Amino acid sequence: MFRQTRHCWIWILLLAACACGGCKKDAPPPELAHKRAAEAMAPIGANRTQLVTVVSKQWDEFRATLRRFERTPQKRWKSVGPSVEVVLGREGYGWGRVLQGTSAPPGRPGPIKREGDGRSPAGVFGIGNAYGYAPTRDDLSLPYAQASDELRCVDDPQSRHYNQIVSTEDAEPDWQSAEYMRREDDIYVLTIVVEHNTVETKPGAGSCIFIHLWEGPDKGMSGCTAMPMDALEELAAWLQPGAVLVSLPHAEYEALKRPWGLPAAPQLGARDSQRR
Repeated sequence: MFRQTRHCWIWILLLAACACGGCKKDAPPPELAHKRAAEAMAPIGANRTQLVTVVSKQWDEFRATLRRFERTPQKRWKSVGPSVEVVLGREGYGWGRVLQGTSAPPGRPGPIKREGDGRSPAGVFGIGNAYGYAPTRDDLSLPYAQASDELRCVDDPQSRHYNQIVSTEDAEPDWQSAEYMRREDDIYVLTIVVEHNTVETKPGAGSCIFIHLWEGPDKGMSGCTAMPMDALEELAAWLQPGAVLVSLPHAEYEALKRPWGLPAAPQLGARDSQRR
């Protein structure tokens, strides 16, 4: 009886030690820890049904390839239409702020997007409203507003309207710098908002990021993504509220493809894109 009681107490003490951390497992290697962290913060929810990917060869490249995808009933991404040549910010990419967090994903290299750095934000972003010169666009599913002469996108980090599109008729100007949403060069004839730095907006982290008309295939932008007019019209007509943009250099896309549930990356260098 005494032996049985003693054995019971030994087992109780062992169980208590394990419960208090006495039976700790070895920590996972750094590579596995980074993978688990990325999977835990996968930014594209299962409720998202449209995906736009933009992939460049490397961080400092302004030429890239855009593709469109729709979610199938089996929750897989199915390609829609041809791929399209686009241009990014003239300095390439810098990590942006929104669906994947407020900095680079765990363990991933690369610069951080800053105001005026000439980089397009890298990461996962919501697609926002559309603006344009036409009074109405009944063919679009995205919320649409006409870009009047009074409409501005504020890029002054000192302004309380930083990274907001406002009208000078409604908002008292407190900024030293802002983008005119109706321009003489007409590259904003149709504009789609990329929701970078729109949640917990950080002054100086980048503003006024759009998808719009390009000035040609050999000219990078200030930080937006730009393309030919027919491709822009096709994209705008296809987009639904809730669509997601994933914009990354190729190496980062490959590294994050599995944890983020992305489709295969384009074959860069192959002549499979439709030149428009």
